[in-house]
Amino acid sequence: MQLRTRIGTRALLLTTAAVPLTGWTVHALALHRKLAATRKDPLTGLLRRDAYTHRARRLLARHSDTATVIMVDADHFKAINDRLGHAVGDTVLAAFGARLAAWAGPAAAVGRLGGDEFALVLDLPAARRVQRLEQLVRMLHTPVVLDDGRVVDVAASVGAATPATVGSRDLSVLQRAADAALYDGKHTGRAVLATAAHATVPSLNGRRAGRPGTAVWGRAA
Repeated sequence: MQLRTRIGTRALLLTTAAVPLTGWTVHALALHRKLAATRKDPLTGLLRRDAYTHRARRLLARHSDTATVIMVDADHFKAINDRLGHAVGDTVLAAFGARLAAWAGPAAAVGRLGGDEFALVLDLPAARRVQRLEQLVRMLHTPVVLDDGRVVDVAASVGAATPATVGSRDLSVLQRAADAALYDGKHTGRAVLATAAHATVPSLNGRRAGRPGTAVWGRAA
């Protein structure tokens, strides 16, 4: 009888002790999900600006000799929204996000800066850079197939910058140069690698001056 009592008491204590532990685990998971939600863009699953910037700077510090900063704009995106509707536009953005993440890999920093504009930082040695950027352009020019079977033709402009070609390891400088290079190759179907001259293009909020949204953080800037 005493043995059964001791066993029952021990089981009760274990059960009671497990309650706050389980509650804390659930609470911790909920906090983790909330934190992830604040770090990631809900439409594309890519990092938001602040989270992207933090990770991008860490990658630049770790791979300063081989890091590449890439800026991407979806071409003719407003026309897609106006002609086919915002739901289709959202599908296109989500497809771009998935393609960028797949191309860059899990070790990269891939962010949506706002609207139809994206940024990436990854370790990309010079020997593979041209080939990989050509691959990226091909991926971003592959039509998007909607759930109802319709096919949407898409395109993107791509600019890239490296510390060696620009002469700086600062993320803002590299993004400004990549953004200027992107506009040099706008609608050409090719990625443009920035030179030091691209870093001197006038900018606002780290982007080429005069482009839409540069006056307001987070608005396609």
